[in-house]
Amino acid sequence: MADVPRALYEANRSGKNLLFEGAQGSLLDIDHGTYPFVTSSNCVSGAAAAGAGIGPHHLHYILGITKAYTTRVGGGPFPTELVDGVGELLRQRGQEFGATTGRPRRTGWFDAAALKRSIQLNGVSGLCITKLDVLDGVEAVKICLGYEVEGRMSDILPVGAEELERCVPVYEELPGWQESTVGVKSYDKLPAAARAYLQRIEGLCGVPVDLISTGPDREETIVMRHPYDA
Repeated sequence: MADVPRALYEANRSGKNLLFEGAQGSLLDIDHGTYPFVTSSNCVSGAAAAGAGIGPHHLHYILGITKAYTTRVGGGPFPTELVDGVGELLRQRGQEFGATTGRPRRTGWFDAAALKRSIQLNGVSGLCITKLDVLDGVEAVKICLGYEVEGRMSDILPVGAEELERCVPVYEELPGWQESTVGVKSYDKLPAAARAYLQRIEGLCGVPVDLISTGPDREETIVMRHPYDA
């Protein structure tokens, strides 16, 4: 038990680093997510200020964490969902099952349009791309550039689930890589096609990839820019 806002304020004034970790994905946010397929709280980065009792100006760096592909738990629209062998490969190799219930997660191609929406909602400074190694050996990888919605193009996820249900994904296909990326800790040791995939994500979303995860162990991480040094 403590006066949390005061403790955080004093820690910040003394020069200590403060890290706030959010739970659940931004598109599950009750106000800004794909309503009604949302959770019961705010899970965008700004909620850290209200929840912890700090000024929003203290959030000097926002790390957006996203997988190298897309997943969703439960119902709701999922434009890039894969219901074929590739989707099952991602599920099994990525261990995409609920931690408590064991319920299989839905899997799909990387959705840059959805990530753009999350970047705007959170003011993301840099990205952490996780589970890059799950895509090892996939012959060709796809990125959703946006959607065709009733004859018009949109390069960003629409607000609410009803319009998203009508979205047809528009893809760009990139070569996959056959080499293993498991445990790679240096960017230049990644296969050229994997680097091209990450660079394309950066270009589409306008945010640098600062961290890359190549395995479940915390040491299996490539640090391009440390959040505390940003």
